[in-house]
Amino acid sequence: MRAVLVREFGPTDQVEIGDIDAPLKLGTEVLVDVHAAGMNPIDYKTVIGKGAAKAVEPLLPWVPGGDVAGIVAESPYEAHDVQPGDAVYGIVNHWRTRGSYAEQAIVPSLALAPKPESLTFEEAAAVPCAALTAWDAVVRVAKARAGQRILIHAGAGGVGHFAVQFAKYFGAHVATTVSTRNVDFARSLGADEVIDYTSERFEDVLQKVDVVVDLVGNVADETGTRSLDALKHGGLYLNVPTGSWPDYASAAAERGMRASSVKVEADGSNLGIIGRLIDAGDVRVEVQRVYPLDRVHEAFGVLQGGHVRGKLVLRVR
Repeated sequence: MRAVLVREFGPTDQVEIGDIDAPLKLGTEVLVDVHAAGMNPIDYKTVIGKGAAKAVEPLLPWVPGGDVAGIVAESPYEAHDVQPGDAVYGIVNHWRTRGSYAEQAIVPSLALAPKPESLTFEEAAAVPCAALTAWDAVVRVAKARAGQRILIHAGAGGVGHFAVQFAKYFGAHVATTVSTRNVDFARSLGADEVIDYTSERFEDVLQKVDVVVDLVGNVADETGTRSLDALKHGGLYLNVPTGSWPDYASAAAERGMRASSVKVEADGSNLGIIGRLIDAGDVRVEVQRVYPLDRVHEAFGVLQGGHVRGKLVLRVR
């Protein structure tokens, strides 16, 4: 089968498109014929030797990709809920096996859900990792609700555009930071306050908030540190990008605030809920661009450049 292959860590233009053996399904895993694969920043970070490179090094040549949408080729067993021919989407455990940038992928059955009927495979592949990260931050941890004020940084990005919509759906007052070109887009997602970070400093214009969902950290303009200036005493700071602010917990504690990181959990049950929200029209998916698999180098270049609105997706078949 065709796949994107990482034979050694280095620049993303060194990845190859080649042929490898089809993966072998074990236990309650599901073999999926991949139609589309979503791209996430952790993919390129791992390819260049950062991210999860240490974990996947024993798997070289490794196939990147966590997000998958496709058709079930083999189910766990005859009477399982997931059956051959089902259209599904979910998350590949690509830190322990080959990822979704390939014609077939192995996915744990509990990490899958029915593909939303209203979405194409390309649109569906943009959902799992980003939407479940946003769900875990906004719904599971922050418990978004009416009367709560939530600030979401990078509200036009992959995780961010879902986070804004989830927080608004559950009744919170939502503020978000975006670049100039994304101001109207963020408003269309339902944000109550949109701060153009190129012309305003959020801590100067916002009332104190109860929760900050930080999708930037201190890698840009000390966004993490400044977020504490916008947070109420006793408020909750959530740091999402791994390594973006190593000292967030101690900095928050010194100021009487709570803090936690957030890691995505490949929960097919929650992904099913998200799919129903999408089909009901309560949540929408933004795909900036779809690339064929053989243009993965171009796609990686755009992904590394940052400032993607929503998600980038690879069309596999």
